[in-house]
Amino acid sequence: MKVVYDYETDTLTITLREGVVVDSDEDKPGVILDFDAAGYLLSLEILDASERVGLPTQIQYQVVPATA
Repeated sequence: MKVVYDYETDTLTITLREGVVVDSDEDKPGVILDFDAAGYLLSLEILDASERVGLPTQIQYQVVPATA
């Protein structure tokens, strides 16, 4: 997974997996979802990120342990 914030375009892109984008859908205004040929979500892009995300330049990553 890769997260990129672009200051110039004010976009936050979260890439979940590599692949060839064959379809994009703006499900909600300013949120673009990219899909591969099998329909898997590859990435999402948030436009005007500085207005939609609390701190687009910071990220917190947490792994929750599996329960037995």
